Amino acid sequence: MVYERIVQNKKVDIKSLNWFDNLLLHFTIEILFNYNLIMTKHFTRLTLIIAGISIFTEYNLNCAEEDNKNSFYALSADNINGEPISMNTFKDKKILVVNVASRCGYTSQYEGLQNLYETYDDRLVVLGFPSNDFLWQEPGNNDEIKTFCQRTYGVTFPMFAKIHVKGRKQHPLYAWLSDSTMNGWNHEKPSWNFNKYLLDEKGNLLEIFESSIEPMDTLITRHFLYKKPNVFPDKN
Repeated sequence: MVYERIVQNKKVDIKSLNWFDNLLLHFTIEILFNYNLIMTKHFTRLTLIIAGISIFTEYNLNCAEEDNKNSFYALSADNINGEPISMNTFKDKKILVVNVASRCGYTSQYEGLQNLYETYDDRLVVLGFPSNDFLWQEPGNNDEIKTFCQRTYGVTFPMFAKIHVKGRKQHPLYAWLSDSTMNGWNHEKPSWNFNKYLLDEKGNLLEIFESSIEPMDTLITRHFLYKKPNVFPDKN
């Protein structure tokens, strides 16, 4: 009776209680006091945990957002037809970025680039960026470049509109490729036509190859070689 009244927050006349009820009242108050103390302590701890998780989550989201802004996949460029293409289109494949020219001593590498693209098309995409930055060796407009590449070398890999790969008007994509604060380690811009930048499936810059390295050189193709899984169990 006394316990029920206390739990129900009803007034109890202490003077009217016998020794047993008085003892029961004492223990009841003690239990309720400790219970409230324990619950308050746990509630405070839970509140701190939730606040910590919220801060940590917000921090991670901000870091992820910042990383995405600096990612190669956040970049875009107009293709040879003038259509904007996001680099995110080529995610999950290795990417070979090449600054190309139609009147260069290395122009014949178009053939090797096409061969490379066809051979490893399931795991690699080649991106060609025409540039007139080196001794004006790419004087044509986008239509002329497109026609030349298709008729002379049968190019089918993605070709982009003519850009600057160095200097004050350097395209943002090549700014990323030649800025170590963005790509993680390289600070060198192209030194000539047909420099090659290789990125992995996650958009990380892997390696850079000079113009003299042929597209089908093992220095490049070794990055695309992997063993196919054996679907048949070993008899031994």
